[in-house]
Amino acid sequence: MKKPIDWQPPEGWTRISVIDAHTGGEPFRVVTSGVPEIPGDTMLERRRYAREHLDTFRRVLMWEPRGHADMYGCYVTPPVTPGADLGVLFLHNEGLSTMCGHGIIALTKVALESGMVERGRDGEATVRIDSPAGLITAHARLVAGRVEGVRFENVASFAASLDQEVEVPGLGPIAYDLAFGGAFYAYVRAADAGLTGRAEDFRALIEAGTAIKKAVMGSSAITHPFEEDLGFLYGVIFTDDSPAGDTVHSRHVCVFADGEVDRCPTGTGVSARLALLHARGEIGIDETVTIDSIVGSQFTGRVLRTTTFGPQKGVIPEVAGTAYVTGRAEFVIDPSDPLRDGFILR
Repeated sequence: MKKPIDWQPPEGWTRISVIDAHTGGEPFRVVTSGVPEIPGDTMLERRRYAREHLDTFRRVLMWEPRGHADMYGCYVTPPVTPGADLGVLFLHNEGLSTMCGHGIIALTKVALESGMVERGRDGEATVRIDSPAGLITAHARLVAGRVEGVRFENVASFAASLDQEVEVPGLGPIAYDLAFGGAFYAYVRAADAGLTGRAEDFRALIEAGTAIKKAVMGSSAITHPFEEDLGFLYGVIFTDDSPAGDTVHSRHVCVFADGEVDRCPTGTGVSARLALLHARGEIGIDETVTIDSIVGSQFTGRVLRTTTFGPQKGVIPEVAGTAYVTGRAEFVIDPSDPLRDGFILR
């Protein structure tokens, strides 16, 4: 090859630019151009619009051949709250989530290092992000223009119900706790399902998590105190105490959406777990816990303060982790491609 290839897509092809990152091994694809403007006065309105009118773009970006069954990403929008820097809509294999902690960490990294948000090169930078679940305040540690860590203050999180039990086909009675950390999760001890939080149980965790999620959804209604759109079970988080020691509290493996498995400890899941631990009297204010993941990555979390959220007693949690940029790309959509809109195999 004598010279670099300067290929350009034909006129009329759709072009979508992205920056890819990961937080604790969990992918996060930030769409920087190529998606139509998303109208709406609130992030929930924009989420509804994107679900109804832009789902082809989600499938193109999340599904094969450009993505995979466990892909994750976001659209970036203008903010809706005075003083906020930007808005975000989170994408996955099934639809659009309401909040995503690993996504906040990765988006903060990308926004600051790409110049999407300008905050200098050293010290602490604060980025305020509107999500469908509410306003998130992220704090990044900047060293020579690089983000070396992010901690974020999440929305109010609460224990919705403790010590519940559901009959699950193939597993029998399974005990769970239900909690909210920007999305609702059912927490199940991995050992109760005959599993661990280790990678060798990956397939079995998907099968068990999917079955438990379906059973919990069928057994009782899940309601949010204020927003109907937030009242659904997002995932099942298996907890495993076997990694616990002087530095690690426990491990999380989250099975969410359509059998998707989080590679990181799940930022919203850590938030909701903090609410559970506080409700049980197992942690206090400003007490830090470290949660491990199926690939060994870690988030730390702490309860900043208590709060009330409608009828619920809750907490304001803070979660910290680190993201890394993995690449940038421009995807194209060839209108003659029979698989142009993507497909998914699980």
